[in-house]
Formats: sequence, structure tokens, C-alpha cells
Amino acid sequence: MKKYNKWIFNVASGLALTSVIATSCVDEIKFGNSFLEKAPGGSVTKDTVFNNAEYTKQFLTNLYGMQYYGLPYKNVANQESSNNYVGKPEALTDLYIYTYPSAGITGPYYQGTHTANYGKRSDKFDYLRNNIWEAVRGVWMLIENIDNVPGLGEDEKVSMVAQAKCILASRYFDVFRHYGGIPLIKGTFSGTDTSYEMPRNSVEETVNYMVQLLDEAAAVLPWTVETPASESGRWTRAAALAYKCRILQFAASPLFNSDQPYYPGATGNPAIWYGGYKPELWDRCLEACEQFFNELASKGGYSLQRAKGTRPEDYRLAYRAGYANLDSPEVLINTRVIDIDAFKSSHYNWHQWGDPLMSIHRGYSPTQEYMEMFPWKDGMPFDWDKTKSEGKLDEMFLKGTGTASDGLINIELTRDPRMYEEIIVNGQQESLDWTTGNMSGYCFESWLGGKSAGNGPTSQTGSFATGYAPIKFLMGNDMLRRYVHWPCIRIAELHLIYAEALCQSSRGSMDKAIAQVDIVRARVGMKGLAECNPDKNLQSNKDAFIEELLRERACELGMEDARFFDLIRYKRADVFEKQLHGLFIYRLDDNGVRRDLPWRGNDEGKMAYPTHFEYEKFELNNPTRYWWTNGFDPKWYLSPFPSTEVNKGYGLVQNPGW
Repeated sequence: MKKYNKWIFNVASGLALTSVIATSCVDEIKFGNSFLEKAPGGSVTKDTVFNNAEYTKQFLTNLYGMQYYGLPYKNVANQESSNNYVGKPEALTDLYIYTYPSAGITGPYYQGTHTANYGKRSDKFDYLRNNIWEAVRGVWMLIENIDNVPGLGEDEKVSMVAQAKCILASRYFDVFRHYGGIPLIKGTFSGTDTSYEMPRNSVEETVNYMVQLLDEAAAVLPWTVETPASESGRWTRAAALAYKCRILQFAASPLFNSDQPYYPGATGNPAIWYGGYKPELWDRCLEACEQFFNELASKGGYSLQRAKGTRPEDYRLAYRAGYANLDSPEVLINTRVIDIDAFKSSHYNWHQWGDPLMSIHRGYSPTQEYMEMFPWKDGMPFDWDKTKSEGKLDEMFLKGTGTASDGLINIELTRDPRMYEEIIVNGQQESLDWTTGNMSGYCFESWLGGKSAGNGPTSQTGSFATGYAPIKFLMGNDMLRRYVHWPCIRIAELHLIYAEALCQSSRGSMDKAIAQVDIVRARVGMKGLAECNPDKNLQSNKDAFIEELLRERACELGMEDARFFDLIRYKRADVFEKQLHGLFIYRLDDNGVRRDLPWRGNDEGKMAYPTHFEYEKFELNNPTRYWWTNGFDPKWYLSPFPSTEVNKGYGLVQNPGW
């Protein structure tokens, strides 16, 4: 028996709560180390916390504050996945590049130098610095002590335990999707034990335990919250069942569920795969999806945000409101770290770093490959070569009339309305009204020398490093002093998970799978997937359908952590190895001569706003990625456990290749 890692199990010698969110309490009690050191009435122990109903409720509230928040917003040490000096895994995909050269993503990952001997701010999801084990211990402390809390009704206790189990399952899944099978902690440790043995559980054991926790919680939680605007972050039966679908989707995917392990020669390691292909895993995912949607049909309470009109702007607003609004009918559960963002607060700098209207310009620039994934507004696929041969590249973003006095007027969006919420393209206006969907403000000038892009694409720096800029969760001044939540899971994603399960399960249906995708597409005014892709035989060609589904997920769930894990779970080394591109846009004057000057503040009032351009794709190389030239070693599919943790000898076995 080896000494176990007491850093995990004896944090703060008691409460293990280091990520504190704002709460109100008559005695202004603090949790974490400060709670133990200074509290009303003198020395405080767990007996003090769990001898008071209000303190216990606050304890649960702080556990909520330890959940994953997907927008890097601050240099936080105990939640590195939210640290802007680390970066989002989406920047490792074909959708974005991260333009800050000193981040954990752009350093060890882009350069291919990552090892198991990593320190702080070096791993995309640090095993020890993400409030995982603090949350785990906190959940078990609540479960083990709540029966002794006076002043709490039995129904309250049952509900609080159920919510805590959901938090535990979600935190385990956060680790699982990066590391595979993990040690499953099923109680608190006193810190006085002389030795511990805690090996990794298998993939199957880890999945089954997460599902068990969610099933137990779903059995007692209400389907919905009563007031979404104030309770949207609380776990419900619907959220628990939705998360169950996501976990089973990941588990059934080829990363873990295949004839061969993802890493050659690792056949005897149950912590990294199921040991073979098990088709019943997709059946299980399908059953979970059917349960969710059957209950949704009978109970309601959640739905896709629908457009109030039929203009592309109306569909765009519906999509934006669906992912961004705190009371969105399609968000099943969210997490929050701040109420509103004033854009100048040192407590929240997601906007300061990433928004092109700010001055820091350390954002996630979308790639040419991502832009080309979005169909035309009617749903027909976009084809660069075909559009070029037809002489219609000037219409690939929008159409409008250029004037000298009013700029670009009569603007018509020509592409999938979601594109304008994922990517800022040339000519796109700065603002979208939250009520009417009307666009207003200056147009972004993405051409070389334009007001917005400047020389950014040439040097591959700044917000327009690729010729495109980010907008998802940023939205310029449209988000000023608004709440900024992280939508953990949305109804739209559930439709796409359901579609995947219907495709992959032996008792599924390709027609039904396509119908689920069409529900998501119809929300933004596009025609059906099969109708728009008659040459791909989607009703019978499963591989072609999965490819279209992954593209659809990228368009619907951009910047929501979907793409990275989609590529991981389908073992898409080919995509990770693909050279990515940006787009040079050259402004042309009336004589067809290039003019590398801005219109706003320079030609405004003198000549019409430009509507004709030349386009040139270019290879991204600042920075380049190691995988593009050296290949994608399959070891990258799962993260390395820190060597310091493995070397403690309590049974944590390193992932292969590291």
C-alpha cells in the first residue's frame, strides 16, 4: 500500500472549498481556508457548517461555483480551464487559431512539446488545478453530513443531495473526456489514514458510475425550475437526463468503443477503452435520448428559441438568444462566474482579450475552413470553387449597395444565419438588436488595410489574423453590462446527440436521424439536410451522414467545446493534421485597382462603400502547429496525468505514449 495524495483529499483540512462565489448570509460566512480561520463566534469546523441550515445551503451554492465554466475569463489558479493564459481546446481544432503566443494552448500544444512533467498553465485541462477534487470532497462532505443539519426539511435534504450528485457526475465527466478512466472517490478521507490505494477505474466503471449518479438524482429532482431567469443554473431532472445522453454518446464513440484501442499495443488497459467494439453502447445512448425526448414531449418546459420573423436576421437573433440569454428556453443548465460584464473589470476579461472592438486582440480567429462549413441561407452547401467559377465570391458573406454617405445599405445576409454569430465577416455590421433583430452600426472592414483588419491578416496577428474575427459569446457592445453565462448543454445539442444515436444504433433509423438534424436547421430557416445534399445518399451512407452531422455540430455549437471533443471521440487525426488557412481580401476601386485603405474615416463621404473585392487563401503559419508537419501521435487523444501524481504510487497509471 502506498501513501495516497493528501493534496486531493485533505484540501483546507476540512471544507475543501477554494472557489467562492458571491453569497449573502447574515453572518457573512466565508468558505475555504478563510472560513476555517475566521468565522463568527470563533473556531469553525464542518460541524459548525452542518449544524446550520443556511450555512449548508451556502455550502451547496459554493459547490455550484466549482463547476466548469467554458470561457477563459481571468488568471485563476484553481480553475485553469477558465484561465485566459491557458486557452480553449477549440483553438486546437480546424475552427480557430489562438493568437496569443504565450498561452498554454499555443505553447506546448502548437509546438508539440507537451509532456507529463507539466506545471501550471500548461495543460488544456490540468488534472489538479481545476477544482475537481475540491468539488468531489465537498460533495461527499455534504452527503455524509446533511442528515444532521437542523432546520432543513427532508425534501430539501433529498433535493440538495441530488443536486450535489449531479455536480459530482459533471465534474467527473469533465475529467473523463480528457483522461479516460479515473479514480472514483466514493466518500471523504479523514486525512489520518496511513496509506491509500486508489487505482484508475475502467472506462466502463467510470461511465456507469456517472450515469448512476445522474439516475439517482433524476429520480427526485423536478423536471424544470420555477423561475428560469434566477434559477437557470440549478440542476433539474431534465438537465440530469440530458447530461446522461452526452456521457453515453462520448462513451459509445470510437475513442473508447472500437475493435482496437486508440493507442497501438494498449489492448490490456481497460482505463482507455472498452476492450472491443460494443454496439449495445449506442443502443444505451439511444434509449437515454428517447427517454429525454419522450418526457420533453409530455412535460414541456424546454424548446428551441424560435424566430419571430423569416428574415436571416430574425433567425440569427433566435440562435443568439438561444445560447446567450439567461432565461433561454433551450438551455438546460448553465454556469456563471459574474452577473454582468462592464468590459473594464479586472474580474472578467473574456471580452477585453477577445472582442475585436476592444484593444488587446488576444482572441480566437476563425479559419477559412470554418467559414466554408456554413451553407447558404437556404441550406444548400457552400462550395468555394463553384462560387468562384460563377463569379459570386462577392456574395459569399452578404449583398448590399455601397454609398458614399451612408456606407453599405440594403444589406442582405446570404449564408447560414449562425455563421454571423460564430464569425465576423467582411461587411457585417457591428450590432444586432436584441428585440427586433435589426442590424446597425459600422460595417467591419476585413480587407487588407481596412479599418477593422488593418495588416492583421498579413502578419497573422490581432483579432482578424485569419481575415475573420470571433463573435460567439462576445458580440461587441451588444453584451455590455449583460450577464455572461456558459450554456452547459442546450436542447439543440440534444437533438444532434439523438441524431447520432439513431444513426449508430442497431435499432435506429437514418430517416429519423436526418429528421433530428433538420429540426436544428429549420430553427435558422434552412431546408432539410438530405434535400440539400442529394448527391451524398445520407439515408443509406452512414459515414457520409456522420461527416455532415459533425459539420452541423460545428456550425451549431461553435465555441461550446463540441468540435474538439468530436474530433477526439472520432479519432480524427486527419483533421488535426490538416493545414489551415486564412483569407486575404483585397478592396477594389471602381477601376478594379486594389486600394489597401479604410473606407471609414478615410474615403467616407468621398466614394461609395466598396462591394467588389479579390480573394486569396493563405496558409496559416504564425504560429504553425507541430501536427501539421509531424503528424498527430495518437497519444494526444487523451491528456497526460501529471508525472508528480503518477509517481506518488497510489495506483494512478499514466495514459499510453506519455
